[in-house]
Amino acid sequence: MRKILKYVALALVVLIVAGGITLYVMSRPDVARFSTAELSGRVPVMASQKVESFPTVNVPEATKWPAGQAPRAAQGLQVARFAEGLDHPRSILVLPNGDVLVAEAQSPPRDTSGIEGKVMGRLMSKAGAGGKSANRITLLRDADGDGKAEVKTAYITGLNSPYGMALIGKTLYVANTDALLAFPYVEGETTMSGKPTKLVDLPAKGTNRHWTKSLVAAPNGWLYVGVGADSNIGEKGMSREFRRAGVLEVRPENKYVRTFAAGIRNPVGLAFYPGSDRLWTVVNERDMLGSDLAPDYLTDVAEGDFYGWPWYYWGGFIDPRVEPEAEDRRQYVKRPEYGLGAHVAPLGFTFTDKLDLGERWANGALIALHGSWNREPVSGYSVVFVKFGANGKPLNVLPVTLVDQFLAKDGKTTRGRPADVKVAKDGSALIADDTGNMIWRVSKAG
Repeated sequence: MRKILKYVALALVVLIVAGGITLYVMSRPDVARFSTAELSGRVPVMASQKVESFPTVNVPEATKWPAGQAPRAAQGLQVARFAEGLDHPRSILVLPNGDVLVAEAQSPPRDTSGIEGKVMGRLMSKAGAGGKSANRITLLRDADGDGKAEVKTAYITGLNSPYGMALIGKTLYVANTDALLAFPYVEGETTMSGKPTKLVDLPAKGTNRHWTKSLVAAPNGWLYVGVGADSNIGEKGMSREFRRAGVLEVRPENKYVRTFAAGIRNPVGLAFYPGSDRLWTVVNERDMLGSDLAPDYLTDVAEGDFYGWPWYYWGGFIDPRVEPEAEDRRQYVKRPEYGLGAHVAPLGFTFTDKLDLGERWANGALIALHGSWNREPVSGYSVVFVKFGANGKPLNVLPVTLVDQFLAKDGKTTRGRPADVKVAKDGSALIADDTGNMIWRVSKAG
């Protein structure tokens, strides 16, 4: 009997050790084999899949900008503080009179019970997010033209994790996480005097994992809303993804809403190519296929487009984790126009037709790369420029860095994270830094 017990005990020890080794190996971070440059452009490298049971976790700790320090701008340009002391500035809207609206928001309250909730809560805290949302839009004004906002006032308060903003005539539209609101706009007011009208509800049930609702106005006055998925790859059931993972079209005149384009995991920034009715977006792709997959991207979006999520990525590559398969839809998957690198997390972007930083930055798009949390080494944490050709499409050249060094040299801490970039009335670039809590202004050195 003792001999049997001895063998049983030995077998248990072997199983425990083997299980521990297996768990250790499975939880090791996947180290990237390709650079962000190789994973960017019109034809990025498509790496082999490394399906992860545990995500690669590599979250630089959020710190603050020391006095007198700033991100690094490209040669011939300079960076200065346009506004400080904000509370997680996310998206920017430049008004016709030059005033700047900034949505200050964080994720709405989430269920942090269970292992996934607790882990995500800790990661968000380390990354400088996850606190109470300011739920307001702040107005910034540089009346004397010195490149710094001397007026900073709460323009609209009491919102619900606001993100997207758009102005059409005398109506200001604001996309809360759960509804699209319309406010009467009066030019020059520093505080909104009118009351809002709810236009339509927006998807916000479930975990509301991707809570931001980006917004842009079309030349014809219709509105387009970017809505992210409630999951990574639909693992919680596609019934929870109704009107998610795509772009919605909203017609203000009759409050009509429909899905305009689908299969887009998390379309954040939205903009129309200058002088056209062609809508473009930047997209955060899926996780847990390794540090090299799948490339986040910039692409145009037309009515009825399907970009493959959750079954496919980059024009038809199969994600084997998604069941049941949807082979009959593969032939309809549209290929993105331009890869930005894996896990760089593109958020806000803008076209540069009104930018006054020199010919190098003409006819293209500036994109705020918020930065990775699940890649080794980290990627993003910069603002890049993608050059377009005369045909209104990105050229097959690599992105050019406009501003970087949000990430400290050790790669383990950040002073800030770019969340949006827009062009000010004077032609400078304004960058929302949501953990640095400020707006940076990029102008010609001089």
